[in-house]
Amino acid sequence: MTEQSRTVPMNRAGSQAPYGFEALLLDVDGTLADTERDGHRCAFNAAFAEAGLDWSWSEALYGELLSVTGGKERIRHYLDRWQPGFQAPADLDGFIADLHRRKTRHYLDILSSGRIPLRAGVMRLLRQARDAGVRLAIATTTTPENVSTLLTCSGGPEVVDWFEVIAAGDVVPAKKPAPDIFYLVLDRLQLPAAACVAVEDSANGVRAALAADLRALLATVNDYTRNEDFSAAALVTDGLGEPDAPVRVLQGVLEGADHIDPAVLGAMHRRVYGRLR
Repeated sequence: MTEQSRTVPMNRAGSQAPYGFEALLLDVDGTLADTERDGHRCAFNAAFAEAGLDWSWSEALYGELLSVTGGKERIRHYLDRWQPGFQAPADLDGFIADLHRRKTRHYLDILSSGRIPLRAGVMRLLRQARDAGVRLAIATTTTPENVSTLLTCSGGPEVVDWFEVIAAGDVVPAKKPAPDIFYLVLDRLQLPAAACVAVEDSANGVRAALAADLRALLATVNDYTRNEDFSAAALVTDGLGEPDAPVRVLQGVLEGADHIDPAVLGAMHRRVYGRLR
């Protein structure tokens, strides 16, 4: 065990963190909300139609496209694999960026309509963590505006301010499964990975977190990701659950409750790092 992992997590007041970890690092799409099928996918299709393209991403096709993180990267991958005969414009980067801007506008309209709720247990966990002095941070590949609009429209106007760091979009050179976004969050929090718990929903997110040495890692799978490889995650469940709606454990051990709360995350953290001295 390194000197870093033996450091006892402390809260900002300088006392020991009550659950043994100091910060909760969360992904957004698929983790905080099921945004993909009825949000991003529909917005991409609306952008294609608006641009006069006859492309349509079905639910099944979009599931395959989710292997690529980042909207612009996903469009490029689609062109390479499913539209090899497409006569691309000279400025392909500009063309893709324009499509993505259109898509973002349509996606924000969907979020603003309130059609994408947060997943069960998300607001409860955020409140519990915040009340306990656990610092909150976002580490995602989606755009900052997508994050703030989702949190505001589905959680409430005050929720954005609960997060000390929101690292989103193209603020790092490489997106997940590269660890860059997590390195950025840890740097801004001024915390070692061993002081944190991460929550992801995809294999790419898990790979990114582990590459940043975030070993206290919960994966909450969804319909698109439940068959991916989560063998390296410390705990895998089908969501966060609620006191009256238990989660189903797919891998690992759930200690202390039948749903995910800070105490359960603390128990997971202790199992991963051992009893800190």
